[in-house]
Amino acid sequence: MRQLAPCPASPNCVSTQAHDEGHTIVPFRYRKARVDAKEALKGIVQSLPRTKLVEEDESYLHYEFTSLWLGFVDDVEFVFDDEATTVHFRSASRIGYRDFGVNRQRMEGIRTFVEGKL
Repeated sequence: MRQLAPCPASPNCVSTQAHDEGHTIVPFRYRKARVDAKEALKGIVQSLPRTKLVEEDESYLHYEFTSLWLGFVDDVEFVFDDEATTVHFRSASRIGYRDFGVNRQRMEGIRTFVEGKL
């Protein structure tokens, strides 16, 4: 399984593979076949505003989210772990130090959309 880059020390990143309280977040679980779960997740994420898919392979997705105000770009990556039927993810700001919880809020928002659909 692909490993996501670690979060920087700054508080503008969350990751399911982080081990510290400020950055860690619970991964998504899926019940469908990976290919079906991945397509469902893609449909949900692509329906969100100012979202662009920039890289994809059989078990990985990388999106750019652009903020409405000032056009800041955040990177969101998803990795499907078939063994654990888990979607690991990382959401991080490209620039700046604080994100005022935007990355965590985004991923918890996506969680509400994916529950029961993966």
